[in-house]
Amino acid sequence: MLTPPELQDFRIIALAFGMVVLIGLLLALRNQRKRNRRIRQRFRDLEGEEQRMFSFLRDLGLAIENEPSPSVLSRIIVDGISKVLNARGGAVYFVGAGNGYLLPSYISDECPPLIGIPVEVRKKAERDPRALESHLRLSRVAVDEGILGYCLAVGQAILVENVKNHPSFRDAFTRYTDDVAALLAPLRHANKDLGVLIVARRHEDGAFTTNDLAVFRSAAEQSSFAIGNARIHREAHEKRAIESELHNAREVQRILLPQEDPVISGFRISGTNLPARIISGDYYDYIPLGDRKFGIVIADVSGKGFPAGLLMAMCRSALRSVAPGRSSPSEVLSSVNRQLFPDIREDMFISMAYAILDEATGGLVMARAGHDPALHFHSNSGKVETLRSPGLALGVDGGTVFERVTKDLEVTMKSGDCVLLYTDGVREAVDSQEEEFGMDRMADAFRMAAPLGAETVLNRMQEELRQFTGEGPQMDDITLVAIEKK
Repeated sequence: MLTPPELQDFRIIALAFGMVVLIGLLLALRNQRKRNRRIRQRFRDLEGEEQRMFSFLRDLGLAIENEPSPSVLSRIIVDGISKVLNARGGAVYFVGAGNGYLLPSYISDECPPLIGIPVEVRKKAERDPRALESHLRLSRVAVDEGILGYCLAVGQAILVENVKNHPSFRDAFTRYTDDVAALLAPLRHANKDLGVLIVARRHEDGAFTTNDLAVFRSAAEQSSFAIGNARIHREAHEKRAIESELHNAREVQRILLPQEDPVISGFRISGTNLPARIISGDYYDYIPLGDRKFGIVIADVSGKGFPAGLLMAMCRSALRSVAPGRSSPSEVLSSVNRQLFPDIREDMFISMAYAILDEATGGLVMARAGHDPALHFHSNSGKVETLRSPGLALGVDGGTVFERVTKDLEVTMKSGDCVLLYTDGVREAVDSQEEEFGMDRMADAFRMAAPLGAETVLNRMQEELRQFTGEGPQMDDITLVAIEKK
């Protein structure tokens, strides 16, 4: 049994121990409260970050609906992600034409430099800060250089905690001196590199965390999708605009072609043009020459599409300006050649057949400028003859050789005869086995249809071509003109 002094000591020790335990509990409680406050703050930070992310994605979606320009979309992405991550600023670099360089699309005002700065630029910037800004906004970066090139090579989002220590800035000529941390991610869409997205902080702003990297990676993926889709929509819009312009050009070209076949006593004439593309390089025309004479022309400009269509329009205009008052087709072709030769590219030419029909006499005179020979059906024998008058294509020679080679050919047509002018798109049409329609098939089809008249010749020829080529695409323009003597 404890004596009174011993009991007193025990009470003191128990009290002291109780005080120690109490203080420990109070300290533990205070630390727990601090941890709870930090956790709550962290939750608030995450909640704020999440809200900023949702806001960024919403703004990005609204922007895409308005089909923004690349620079506007880049600004929305950089400023939005910088706000989400509380970064100092950022930039977007896009892969340029040729895929050899990265070009800045947008660099925010507060973004630290993210490329090496040449020594002379730094010295100049000490006197004029605008020199540095100008250098950053105008510089292109090789796709295999700097941290931008490194990010493309790695192919995923990366955290560079200290940019100046990165191996890509070991070059003294473009050394990096700022204390900056950066998050970088490649922008990819449909397995194609579009560019690089970067946000940065100065060290005084605090370090990026692994959570920041995860958020940034997600934002970069959404940005890649947005940029890729914006490009697709923009390219589709541009394609629609081009197609609309081409259709307008086709309508103008259609107006340049005859709207109806001419009515010439003693003859039936029928013509058609079937373009392989929207714009045709073929054309045909009927030209009243006076004194009951009519010019009939068919031509084929080398090449296809818009350049061929423009040259066709030039050729039509030149021919109509020189044809009236001239009775020799070869003289007309020579004059057209002299007008066009200075303006025709070396890799282009025009093949043409031009005939003059005299209503009073029933005579037909024609000349060929390198064009396919016409076919002449003789009703009395049922045979088809090729009309091979000599001639050189327009645009090949300035005049001397052309005029020496190109000659007129008089064609005697009797009742029931028919002459067929055509472009090489007819005989060069191919089937699924890459076999050409050819002259023999064309002559046979013409022989069968000619006794039934000019319109039947065109209809029969088109039907034979459709059956021969099947579902295959039309590879070249097709133009036909049939001249039937009643």
